[in-house]
Amino acid sequence: MMDSAQLPVDLQAIREAAKLIQTDILRTPMVEAAELSDRLGLSLRLKLENLQHTGSFKPRGALVKLASLTAEQRQRGVIAMSAGNHAQGVAYHAARMGMVATIVMPAQTPFVKVDRTRRLGANIVLHGRNISDCAEKVREIVEETGAILIHPFDDPAIIAGQGTIGLEMLDDAPDLDVLVVPIGGGGLIGGIAVAAKAIKPDIRIFGVEVDSYPSMTEALQGLPPSSGGETMAEGIAVKTPGQLNQRIVRALVDEILLVSEKDIERAVQLLIEGRKIVAEGAGAAGVAALLRHGDRFTGERVGTVVCGGNIDSRILGGVLMRGLVADGRMVRLRTEISDEPGVLARIAGLIGDTGGNIVEVYHQRLFQDVPVKMAEVDSVVETRNADHVADIIRRLTDAGYPTRRLGDRSRDDPQTG
Repeated sequence: MMDSAQLPVDLQAIREAAKLIQTDILRTPMVEAAELSDRLGLSLRLKLENLQHTGSFKPRGALVKLASLTAEQRQRGVIAMSAGNHAQGVAYHAARMGMVATIVMPAQTPFVKVDRTRRLGANIVLHGRNISDCAEKVREIVEETGAILIHPFDDPAIIAGQGTIGLEMLDDAPDLDVLVVPIGGGGLIGGIAVAAKAIKPDIRIFGVEVDSYPSMTEALQGLPPSSGGETMAEGIAVKTPGQLNQRIVRALVDEILLVSEKDIERAVQLLIEGRKIVAEGAGAAGVAALLRHGDRFTGERVGTVVCGGNIDSRILGGVLMRGLVADGRMVRLRTEISDEPGVLARIAGLIGDTGGNIVEVYHQRLFQDVPVKMAEVDSVVETRNADHVADIIRRLTDAGYPTRRLGDRSRDDPQTG
């Protein structure tokens, strides 16, 4: 590994950043996650950066960088490229310090992040599909206006600001064996790794990337970038990680773990159901990695950062409903019946007798391939678990109404044709 003295940030710089931000940044709590700990067979602590004023860790680095600007630079205004969290951090502190801020955001950035950034006083420019697409537009605006770029991750001041999280985590939980940290551009894990390894050299640090954006993994292996596509973890959807952060990760991070979209969804669901913690996709990446790779940390004391909570309400609702389906607590059943009076009521009665709650019913007569004297009833039912679903299907079938569970993407689904 590289000598830490050759790295762009050291522990002293992070300690100075901590002093600078202490009156303007919330010192977020480290909380135990007992239910997740029991599920995973380890002791898990969560650093709740989603509780920051703007809903993520980003104001730490933004404040450190903005405070370093000269009076002449502040007068020129600042510009940043961001999927939302860095945008809000820059916008919030720029407005507080009397600077004009322009933020270039990917066009598909969740509305909640765009709206909050605009309400913090920034000028918003929507461009491209991800952070890398925004870079060219930022260069154009810098050339036109002379605004000062506040890079989201590849800047020593930004890295030092994010590193203050590492100081706080080990101050609150000095016995941690492992840190699991999401990776986008690398500023968060870069700062945390420098702080943590300096304070506790034997601590192990794992990065997390969503498998559609394995940018740091590929960069360290010398592979061409392959990142792309839609992800709910847009906060870490970065095609090219920072050069400074690559140096830190190569030197101090033990391994990078990949997670899927389903892992991210599951983590968001479990955090809100088990600990009442609202996390965006990127913010839940650490927990997602433990769900996917938890057997590697059995019996260990693990800390991870819930690095953001700015999730669109529609996406959150969809994740929770999909989670109910995955757990067998919300199912779609198709029941074959004779098309005669009273049968639908009997079906509903049988489902009710088992404790199932019918949410929606679709009575198919005209558009299904069934005999004219027959019909099919599709029911969306709330249930307790998979065993309860099996009981409902058995009761209906035994009563003479053959029933099966529809798949999530069934061609028979009346909502999708």
